Amino acid sequence: MDKTKMMNTAEAAKWLIERNNFLIITHMRPDGDTLGSAAGLCSALREAGKTAHVLYNNQTTKRYAPYMHNYWSEDFSPDFVISTDIATEALFPSNAGMYKGRVDLAIDHHPSNSEFAKHTLLDASCASCGELVYELVIDLSGKISAETAKLLFIALTTDTGCFRYGNTTADTHRIASLLIKAGAPGAEINKKLFRTKTRSRVMIESEILNAIEFSRDSQIATVVVTGEMIERAGADEDDLEDIAAIHGQIEGVVVSITVREVEGGISKISVRTNKLVDAGAICAELGGGGHAMAAGVTLDCNVWEAKEKILAAVDEIWK
Repeated sequence: MDKTKMMNTAEAAKWLIERNNFLIITHMRPDGDTLGSAAGLCSALREAGKTAHVLYNNQTTKRYAPYMHNYWSEDFSPDFVISTDIATEALFPSNAGMYKGRVDLAIDHHPSNSEFAKHTLLDASCASCGELVYELVIDLSGKISAETAKLLFIALTTDTGCFRYGNTTADTHRIASLLIKAGAPGAEINKKLFRTKTRSRVMIESEILNAIEFSRDSQIATVVVTGEMIERAGADEDDLEDIAAIHGQIEGVVVSITVREVEGGISKISVRTNKLVDAGAICAELGGGGHAMAAGVTLDCNVWEAKEKILAAVDEIWK
């Protein structure tokens, strides 16, 4: 494929205005940012008189499913394909494989974006992809509806940990304020996503706290989350949302690592850091990527091997 054409929001909005029949793709194991950004863009496109759908993602957890059901499609045949919050085609869900090499516009905020699309709207300074979609919607329509605002607020608040993570900027707060003014129920969304826990979520948190291992004078906190731990807690995918943030809250911890066992003997690794260490560079050592303070990689090995590999990568990057 030829080199991607980089766009700004005004150029991307013009590109959208001149086209129709869009399908929007989210990434595997979708979080609130990829889902909120996709549904928010879909909502705005429909309000602009366009035909748009979000490709159904069967890994969507029950906390986000109610926000998505009006936008899903499993059999829509698009003229143009868009991706939101996806850095590489390796992150496409299984049913999106047919669209590899066919993405017309990628909207993303990951500095590790592989430029796989024909056109790319990328801003790594954004705390969430939702911020970028907000600016795109304003350029597209000049306004934002309460429905679109609600969906984009979900994108912002989840990717910033309810505006607590180090990626949160003044622009993040500015856009969140504008979304609330447009009708986004910010307090309601934050209560549901951050201040309401199932019993099984509390139990898996207990398992994680009991499994923390410290190294390098307690500046590294590592947790291996096995299938047995998940089963013992009675946890499902919804309960495992953002577990990587739990042990990163411990005073003095610079690097927090979560190695989680997933189906097929595969290990999913999440790395969180402060400004002293580049999480994206650590994960890139093993073929992954992400942001400077939040990144990840998936390895085809058991969790104990994966743990040793990621700790070696930390040593390589953080001398």
